[in-house]
Amino acid sequence: MTETEYKIYIDTVVRRVEFARLQVSDHHIVKTIAVSKYSTSQEIEKLYNIGQRAFGENKVQDLKTKSQELEDLPIEWHFIGNLQKNKINNLLDINPSLFHALDSIELAQELQKKLQARDMKLDCLVQINSAREDSKHGFMPETALKAYEQIQKECPNINLKGVMSIGAHTDDKALIKKSFETTHDIYKQLDSATICSMGMSGDFELAITCGSNMVRLGSVMFNK
Repeated sequence: MTETEYKIYIDTVVRRVEFARLQVSDHHIVKTIAVSKYSTSQEIEKLYNIGQRAFGENKVQDLKTKSQELEDLPIEWHFIGNLQKNKINNLLDINPSLFHALDSIELAQELQKKLQARDMKLDCLVQINSAREDSKHGFMPETALKAYEQIQKECPNINLKGVMSIGAHTDDKALIKKSFETTHDIYKQLDSATICSMGMSGDFELAITCGSNMVRLGSVMFNK
């Protein structure tokens, strides 16, 4: 696909985001993170050249490799995967713009220790398992608010920006919608939160109409 063809393709995605956004409000702003985990550095660069600036990876090693290969570009890197405690230092070496999946108090405490030792801060989102699925990570909805406040209080080097969740894994649109609404209801109760990250390639329009202001799009951005 040439860059011109790619631009036409991406414009369609942008229009879909816009249409969903306008159903919420003229003033509702949605940020798109291009999830590049199945894409090469060359494909990332092609998307960068037509205007995309924020990219997300879900493995620390892949994030490191691609950020080094593309270090000449001022890309905004996001880490969207689940973080193992033994990979914290590796992630902090990269210092991503945002870590999307802070999914336990134990991880927050370990992250706080490592951040404090380096005298640095990291912007993070608390992950909520709003679909209540065993296959997903994150805090259950009934404990999410308390956990968020505990992390804010006990982990000063973690700069909480809001919440993230993955829509219910089902073809039942009503259940997917309910999982998004659950996350957004929690988000609305957080005074200082500015990011509600919900929605992927298969459900981002529904997520946006439920209040998401950040979507994580992989296959639909890279035509895969």
